[in-house]
Amino acid sequence: MSLLDIQNLSMSIVGVPILQHVSLSVASGEIVAVTGESGSGKSMTALAVMQLLPDIAQASGTVSLGGTNILDQSEAQMCALRGASIGMVFQEPMTALNPVQTIGDQVMETILIHKAMPKAKARQHAQDVLERVGLPADRFPLSRFPHELSGGQRQRVVIAMAIALRPKLLIADEPTTALDVTTQAQILALLKDLVQDYDMGLLMITHDLAVVADLADKIVVMRRGKVIEAGPTQDLLTNMQQPYTRMLFAASNHQVALPPPPKPKPLLQVKDAVRDYALPRTSLFAAPGHYRAVKQVSFTLNRGERLGLVGESGCGKSTLTRAILGLEPLQGGQILLDGQPVTPTQGADMQRKMQVVFQDPFGSFNPRHRVDRLITEPFYLLTDPPKGRARQNLIAETLIAVGLSPNDATKYIHQFSGGQRQRIAIARALITRPELILFDEAVSALDVSVRAQILDLLADLCESYALTYLFISHDLNVVRTITDRVLVMKAGEIVEQGATETVFSAPQHPYTQSLLAAAPKLPELSKGVITA
Repeated sequence: MSLLDIQNLSMSIVGVPILQHVSLSVASGEIVAVTGESGSGKSMTALAVMQLLPDIAQASGTVSLGGTNILDQSEAQMCALRGASIGMVFQEPMTALNPVQTIGDQVMETILIHKAMPKAKARQHAQDVLERVGLPADRFPLSRFPHELSGGQRQRVVIAMAIALRPKLLIADEPTTALDVTTQAQILALLKDLVQDYDMGLLMITHDLAVVADLADKIVVMRRGKVIEAGPTQDLLTNMQQPYTRMLFAASNHQVALPPPPKPKPLLQVKDAVRDYALPRTSLFAAPGHYRAVKQVSFTLNRGERLGLVGESGCGKSTLTRAILGLEPLQGGQILLDGQPVTPTQGADMQRKMQVVFQDPFGSFNPRHRVDRLITEPFYLLTDPPKGRARQNLIAETLIAVGLSPNDATKYIHQFSGGQRQRIAIARALITRPELILFDEAVSALDVSVRAQILDLLADLCESYALTYLFISHDLNVVRTITDRVLVMKAGEIVEQGATETVFSAPQHPYTQSLLAAAPKLPELSKGVITA
């Protein structure tokens, strides 16, 4: 008998169908992955199991947990089930955790809500659970606050809260999307161990198909609120029936053809760059300490070249990026762009030569402004910005270049999908024809099919505009296909650099080898299956 059995689950909001006749099951000790693009209904299915749907949602069908139909339960009954019988791990741990509560108190809260026990015993239980998820008390005391932990450590705290009472079912909604490859591998290994140790069912929601192929016992593929294909992992991978499923897996392995770079001519030169941060004094009369985030980093980026920068969270990628943009000063060395020094006091012309595309385009746009104003924001850096008809023509030309319509100029940012917003972000970076563009995790939050489209767009722009860019990412597969050379960064230092294919095929440094080993990989699928 299945632990979780969903039969013909349908759900609508104000008459708009969101889920249509969804059926799936999860047994004890089984890992079932639900995958699909954004808007396919993956997360709404998980929220239906938790009964966390909007008040105006109308649901029908059955969601049975151990023989109990969850859709018939009152809110009081669901409060008793949540945490005790069903646990949930969300994508962004910092929003799931209370920033003003210690990690010990937050794990204890789950225990004390459901169990009548002394606080001292609950505290010991919380400590045991945190140790089980890889946060031993000697290094991570219960008095720590969430902001004192890394992203992977915060996710471990969220998992500890979810499994504190050993629920029968654990739901994990994109639990590793924002994590670097080594941390992702550790979290996935932890989830797999917990399923085996506690014999609980795991319903994994993810759009990372390499994770799905490696972790899941069964795969459920959703599209537009419907289950279009499901089955045991190996059977589904070797015999995909639906074109949509084949398209998803083909997009995960998507490769682009970059034009060959021109003859080397230095554009960006980083020479022995050092960036220090002050640390608090250990006592009243002690000298202030410092933390060296970037340690004598040197590299050159040539015109027309595409350079990748990879490494774990906290390795110094973001600090180096801010220094290159002139947002932070260096304590040693120098950064030159086209032979001119980059500093926080640089003029508008130097700023015009560099633009950046961020991970979250929605967060980097003012939602009150229309697209034409958003993408022309860099015009303030120009001594003679285009006006009138010339301005309109440049807006239209740039929107067309990124695969949008000139008519989109009058729309607001909320009217676009995630992939379209990222195209608008690229248009904003491109409109002043900068010398250098920095892509900071620019595709990590996108679905595999949308990501493939953005990578194709970048390849086309490299052909049309001879782009020079620095591509910062923790997705090694993307870096491999979209860059000519790559830098590998660890603890503030460049530990390996070279031609991308050479570094990925024959890594020399142990750290590079560990990064590549930790990255999830899709199994080798026959060409006929993947492209049919």
